[in-house]
Amino acid sequence: MKTKMVNIFAAFVAAAAISVPALAQDAKSLDELLQMIESSSISESADSRGREADFKSDQRKQGQLLKNAQNSKVKEERRSDRLEQKIRDNDIEIAKLREQRDKRLGSLKELFGHLTGAAGDIRANLNQSIVSSQIQGRTEFLDELIAKMSSDTRLPSIQDIEKLWYEQQREMVESSRVVKFNRSVLLANGEQAEMEVVRVGTYNLVADGMYLEYSPKSGLVSELARQPSGHQSNAADLQVAVSGFTKMGLDPSGPLGGGLLRALINTPTLIERWHFGGIVGYVITAVFVFAIILAAWRFVVLMGMSSKVSAQLQSGTSDTTNPLGRVLQVAADNPGLDPESLELKLHEAVLKERPEIESGLNLLKVISMVAPLMGLLGTVTGMIITFQMITLFGAGDPKAMAGGISQALITTVLGLVVAIPTVLMHTLVNGKAQRILHVLEEQSAGIVAGSVEGR
Repeated sequence: MKTKMVNIFAAFVAAAAISVPALAQDAKSLDELLQMIESSSISESADSRGREADFKSDQRKQGQLLKNAQNSKVKEERRSDRLEQKIRDNDIEIAKLREQRDKRLGSLKELFGHLTGAAGDIRANLNQSIVSSQIQGRTEFLDELIAKMSSDTRLPSIQDIEKLWYEQQREMVESSRVVKFNRSVLLANGEQAEMEVVRVGTYNLVADGMYLEYSPKSGLVSELARQPSGHQSNAADLQVAVSGFTKMGLDPSGPLGGGLLRALINTPTLIERWHFGGIVGYVITAVFVFAIILAAWRFVVLMGMSSKVSAQLQSGTSDTTNPLGRVLQVAADNPGLDPESLELKLHEAVLKERPEIESGLNLLKVISMVAPLMGLLGTVTGMIITFQMITLFGAGDPKAMAGGISQALITTVLGLVVAIPTVLMHTLVNGKAQRILHVLEEQSAGIVAGSVEGR
């Protein structure tokens, strides 16, 4: 019975025993267990009182910190009010000082405005001028001058204004001078070389017969990718000239020197325009070459044939090496024929000679008619490509559209260039052929007439 009561009591205090499992395991009897539980309760109460004391201490500290923060906030708000008031006072003082400055400046304020605008214009001109490729750093003081005239605390000096006037006058003087100086030049192959550069006013830079260009952004002087044909020798003459006048092509299109010149040299040459025609253009050119060869060959053959016919007219015997001689030989071989039969024989002989005489004429005529059609074909295909590009990239760039259309029209030009000379060549060669045929028919008619008279 006693053992059963111990077990019931042990189950009742199982929850308390969980917190001290090591002590419960050491208990040997019920009295020991009660003592252990009492000791644990006393210890937990002491720990709870300690934690409660710490919490109250922390609460007092946090309250003190909050009070300090509130005091700091009040102080900063007062300080902010003082600073804002000081700012308002300073703004009022600045406005008074500005009014006082404007009154003292008087008409100088308007003068500074004009000087600022003039300095800005001069700075832009000097930056773009090719004179800056020789005389560098001319615009740094202009930046400082503009900053002074735009400032509320600084004023430009008389020396600054005089320097502005000096730079403007120097640019005018330099625009009339031809000067040689040494500097690095970027060549077309990407290499840099130290060269003697000749500056012609504010128009062009040349070196060793080459036209150069100046880039204001990078400050580089570089060789033009394409040189103007017909002017390089004059540029070389200017390079070695020491006095007098030298003939040279200049570009007066602006301070950069070379704007109009670059536009002119970038104009496609005849060969480049020919390449714009593409495959259709090449085919038209091949047809034209064939037409020239054919026309020249037929002209030479007909010239030789015409000379032989002319010699046959002067000869009393028939020569079978020429068309007229072969026709006369037919009459000589048939002396007893009646006029009707003889006429048929001679007509047959003339018809036999006609294919050889008119050989190649129809082909020339066909080429003269087909060439414009081929040019039109190239134009249509080029326009199709141009419209496809517009569909893909839009019509925002008129230059690209104009370039595509101009390239498409090249084939039409090529077709006309081929057709017109081919028509002329066909007319010339056909005239020679018709002259020979006319002589043959005339002589045939004469032979028939003589046969009729003989009867």
